[in-house]
Amino acid sequence: MSASQFMRAVRITGHGGPDVLRLTEVAVPAPRAGEVLVKVSAVALNNTDLWTREGAYGVPGDPDARSGWRGPIGFPRIQGADVAGRVVAVGTGAKASLVGRRVVVDPATYDTAGPDANPVGLMGSERDGGYAEFVTAPAERVHDMTDSPLTDDQLAALPTAYGTALGMIERGRLRKGETALVSGASGGVGLALVQIARARGAKVLAISSGTKIEAVREAGAHAVVDRAGDIAEQVRAAAPQGIDVALDVVAGDLVSKGLSLLCEGGRWVIAGALGGHEVAFDVRRLYLRNAQVIGSAMHTPAHFDLLMDLARRAEVQPVIAATFPLERAAQAQEELSRRAHVGKIVMHP
Repeated sequence: MSASQFMRAVRITGHGGPDVLRLTEVAVPAPRAGEVLVKVSAVALNNTDLWTREGAYGVPGDPDARSGWRGPIGFPRIQGADVAGRVVAVGTGAKASLVGRRVVVDPATYDTAGPDANPVGLMGSERDGGYAEFVTAPAERVHDMTDSPLTDDQLAALPTAYGTALGMIERGRLRKGETALVSGASGGVGLALVQIARARGAKVLAISSGTKIEAVREAGAHAVVDRAGDIAEQVRAAAPQGIDVALDVVAGDLVSKGLSLLCEGGRWVIAGALGGHEVAFDVRRLYLRNAQVIGSAMHTPAHFDLLMDLARRAEVQPVIAATFPLERAAQAQEELSRRAHVGKIVMHP
């Protein structure tokens, strides 16, 4: 495929509201050495898309500074971390046998080459992503999912939400028979946490509200705590022995009030700040119970391999809330920001 061909893509040229998302025509990228070119069939949206567009990540020493996921972004940037599609071309050194295969792209850029490497960059933030008809990716980050019974939309829902969820569960060392508390349970990461924790054999308590409670139950939660009520009181009633692992994408006041819910040796894993990034808590509740607070950003390559195995066996079933065409990217992101949906929002380039 020659670079003289053009494709439709949605780019941002700076930080701002949904109006900075612009549909444009750009050259189809040519895969470099070790890369493949993927024709995008579905791209899922994430909170990361909103926060990257808004520049909402802050920097050390200045939490209000406009910044991308790991620092300043090179504009213009094509957004979109979560891609499912088919390989249509390969660069030198990449296996030609990948051409024609249905794949999921691991969107992370890692700090080292090993299986336990940490993510330090993200497709759609530190490099161009999948809000486009085509995207390039390193061949080693492309996973063959041709035989998975999941749909392309479901496969696109996996990388960030389910990768983040599995990273949290692995770093929190959640084991069969333990009790897990999941915050933000109706969102993409939340539903993924409920499904994977349930598949692990954990007892799952989920926090949700209103009309979403039943959908969270259907995803596998053993009990659902209503966010509108006294969360701590409801959790104590449902899990009088305490929580082994909290899987938290909300943070804020939930951490302050919730640490006392952990049992001896409990782990509080945080991978988001929907409820606020400034947290105060009584450290005595931490050290007197040998508890841990663990930060978790996405997944390692080993975690992603585990996730792809689950998806090949359809042991996770992503819920698709809505689909949009590429030209309605701004509306899709606005729908995501309203948080009225359950599951994942997907676009079709």
